[in-house]
Amino acid sequence: MPQTFRSLTLAALLVALAPPSPAADAPEGTPATLVEQARANVRLDPEASRRYADAALEALKRAPDADLEVAARLVLCDYQGERSPQAAQSEIDAANALLPKVRRRGLRAGVLACEGQLLELANKTHEALAKYDEAAQFAEGAQDAEMLADALYQRGYIRALLGQYAEGLVDQRRALALYEKLHLRSRARTAVNGIAILYNRMGDYAQAKHYYLQSLKGHIAEGARREQAVTLHNLGRAHENLGEWSEARQAFEQSLAIHNELGYPRGAAYAHRGLASVCNALGDARCADAELNKAEADAKAAPDARLRAQIQLQRGITLRLQKRYPESIAVLLAAAETFASGDSLAELRDTYRALAASYAESSDWRAAYERLVEFKNTSDTLLLRQLDQRFATLKVEFDTASKDQENALLTREKAVAERALAQERTVGRLQAAVIALATVLTLILATLLLRHRRTSRHMEALAHTDELTGLPNRRDILNRLGTLLRAAEPQPCAVLIADLDHFKPINDQYGHLIGDEILKVVAQALNATVRAPACVGRIGGEEFLILLPDTALSDAIIVAERLREQIMAIDATRWFADRPITASFGLTTAVAGDTVSTMLRRADEALYEAKDAGRNRVTAHCA
Repeated sequence: MPQTFRSLTLAALLVALAPPSPAADAPEGTPATLVEQARANVRLDPEASRRYADAALEALKRAPDADLEVAARLVLCDYQGERSPQAAQSEIDAANALLPKVRRRGLRAGVLACEGQLLELANKTHEALAKYDEAAQFAEGAQDAEMLADALYQRGYIRALLGQYAEGLVDQRRALALYEKLHLRSRARTAVNGIAILYNRMGDYAQAKHYYLQSLKGHIAEGARREQAVTLHNLGRAHENLGEWSEARQAFEQSLAIHNELGYPRGAAYAHRGLASVCNALGDARCADAELNKAEADAKAAPDARLRAQIQLQRGITLRLQKRYPESIAVLLAAAETFASGDSLAELRDTYRALAASYAESSDWRAAYERLVEFKNTSDTLLLRQLDQRFATLKVEFDTASKDQENALLTREKAVAERALAQERTVGRLQAAVIALATVLTLILATLLLRHRRTSRHMEALAHTDELTGLPNRRDILNRLGTLLRAAEPQPCAVLIADLDHFKPINDQYGHLIGDEILKVVAQALNATVRAPACVGRIGGEEFLILLPDTALSDAIIVAERLREQIMAIDATRWFADRPITASFGLTTAVAGDTVSTMLRRADEALYEAKDAGRNRVTAHCA
């Protein structure tokens, strides 16, 4: 199954619900109004969206506002991401320079997601997933529900692409719940579209079609033309996978008409690819060739590696229909390389099948056999992954239901089984079969219960653990602090926030894999230095929280200095030779009436003072 064209692009994640005003050649208004219109038009008219964003930046030169400027640059990052990666990166760089000045800390998650979008378009899916994961963690740390929902949507989509269906479904459903809670109905519909994409990739095409139709009705009612076009394309993919060629052609043609109306070449390229697939399935090589020529022309303006590979896949099939076997094989091999590098098993499976057919028709039976083996191995791997992930998805749904619902479900299943058993026992000649069936059902239920318990324990651990460092995550460490503060007889305690100095330049210069290694080593150093009941947790990005129960200010300062020295003692020459690893510490102690929020605020203020004073130091801030 080829790549599904995603309906929510980066700036659409920030879209407001207010209806857009008609686009003009020279938009006028306050910076806030212009940014709002830029966001709203992302889903309706990308060119109008760009004009509003440019006008907002021009107006902000006269009345600077870091939050509004970052929001405008995210709109432009989305616009340029599908046209010029270099221009999009320039918007990212400008936004990053403004982040220290913004009031809304969660905007950083939007910038991280924009970086993930560029990686995704470059077919660097695993790196894109890491970036979206970082965005989600930062948004959660900043307690920004809207930005968290946006990041979860992005992460859920890329997880679906990599075959992590259960985790992707968790992300999409959580994003949907957040959008509904925030009354962002338009984005909630797009999250429903994301759930449909997951079902499509799991092979449940009928269910995916149902969700696409549900989303389409909402987009039509809202007048969201761009979202209509994207959802129509995805609906066409579901019809394509079901072999419903007439319905697929109709959906692709409707999608193409809207994309052409909006002047959106990337969407038009996807639609032409879909029409070419229909033509190939019907054996009409001339029709497919014409559609692919149009798809290639439109795709030139879109830096989307998977899109080009999907066009190559259909081109290879068309060339085979034209009996141009060497050309067909060359194009299909290039497509297979792209799909393999992006871990896109469904597309890789389809490419191997097409290669086997081209080799067979060209009488190269050995090569045809080898490709059939690769096709079968890939199909088996994909099928096992789909089955496993479907089971995991059912477990996720089961675990997230209330206990009452679980008990009711088990009671109903038991009642059905007992009635079936009673009926079977009335038929004497089927008694042996009934006993065997009951035994099998018992084994299945026991296996399901065992796997349920294991999955529940594993998910419980994951819910309280930071995946990268193995430390307690933000939720867990803050729960511990809250428990300590709510104790019947509260004891004095201290809190340290440690933030690695100049960490972003390390990521930018040496890459995020090196950055992740450094975070792991620092986490090990911190964890090895403190002793229970003190504990260390990661609260997001390069920030760590150290909880020191029953510790006075003077002792806490000594502990903080020891931790700072341990970090400085880390041998950084394995990564770079021109800088040490250092950290700044913000420290505070509890007073009567303190809450988690008040202590974190004081510690955060102390941390900023340490940064402003030159970094690599400990600063205390008392109430």
